[in-house]
Amino acid sequence: MAAVDGIDLDIARGEVFALLGPNGAGKTTTVEILEGHRRRDGGEVSVLGEDPGQAGRSWRARLGIVLQSATDAAELTVRETVHHYARYYPRPRDPDEVIELVGLTGKADARVRTLSGGQRRRVDVALGVVGRPDLVFLDEPTTGFDPEARRQFWKLISQLANEGTTILLTTHYLDEAEALARRVGVIAGGRIVAAGEPATLAGRAQAEATVSWCGPDGEHSVRTATPTRVVAELAGSFDGEIPELTVTRPTLEDIYLGLIGELP
Repeated sequence: MAAVDGIDLDIARGEVFALLGPNGAGKTTTVEILEGHRRRDGGEVSVLGEDPGQAGRSWRARLGIVLQSATDAAELTVRETVHHYARYYPRPRDPDEVIELVGLTGKADARVRTLSGGQRRRVDVALGVVGRPDLVFLDEPTTGFDPEARRQFWKLISQLANEGTTILLTTHYLDEAEALARRVGVIAGGRIVAAGEPATLAGRAQAEATVSWCGPDGEHSVRTATPTRVVAELAGSFDGEIPELTVTRPTLEDIYLGLIGELP
């Protein structure tokens, strides 16, 4: 049985692309093929202009890979770890600049084992970008983060993207994909079932809105393609504000769940 079948995907240079899908959908297999870590049975793949299945060391030096598990260099300091990994690359970034980039200057001399989970994740990113990669793979980068740490991490990823780094992100957090990615792709059953900008994915921008309010006889809601008109009509029935008025459109999560729920 094929893990992925018939995927057609283009990611532009300098783009942040989020690959979404349930467990077992084929995300890991797809990413491993793109990284050159798994052989494919057929089809054509080009990453940075080369076939990952045949590319050599110079091609691999242009990749940054941040796996889901944290770095295991527990007894080394942050500075020692980043400097050590920098030696593996032909044209690395300055390790101390990278430490500053990921917000760990104050922890540079701390042993990795003493860091918090969010700080260790920043070390992972430092190791992923110290080689000055053209493309970075981020696998579930903020799993286990508290909300504040996630927001800080998002700023870091946005900064890397602004510098022109192409980023392929896999995540189960739909708000993360919407905040970071210019485009998202949804994979399920080994196939890409939708791809596009988060705001317009699978017709999201044209989807009906739900208008809810509280009237004298209780709560009401209606789904409509013209919410502004509905609110204007309601306003004529109330003296002042419409009690508990809300207008909501489908979230990216709503669209995503609908897409994977439509599969046979």
